[in-house]
Amino acid sequence: MEEAGFSTVVLNPTWEFTRAEGIPRTAAIEHPYARPVGQIGDREGQRKVLLEALSVFEKAKKPGEVFHLPFTWPEDPRKTDWQPPEMSPLIKHYLEDIKKARKAQEEKGA
Repeated sequence: MEEAGFSTVVLNPTWEFTRAEGIPRTAAIEHPYARPVGQIGDREGQRKVLLEALSVFEKAKKPGEVFHLPFTWPEDPRKTDWQPPEMSPLIKHYLEDIKKARKAQEEKGA
């Protein structure tokens, strides 16, 4: 899409992976999967997340930049009761890549 002239930003809790994959702009958020914009029914909170994610278009000056949004999940994501008992096939497939990307970022001191 970028090559066709459409700017993109990815809202993602696994920013290490999106950086490793060469995503042009990432809005990193500390929310669990399936709830990147926030709690169900929290329209104001979701609006804030979306507006902050859109602000990445203005802030990003070079490809691959990651901007950490100022939001945290109100409870330990691993204890959120909607969490499925088994990880999704997509995450399971890329789990080792995600772990490698996190380790590489930790070693770089990012």
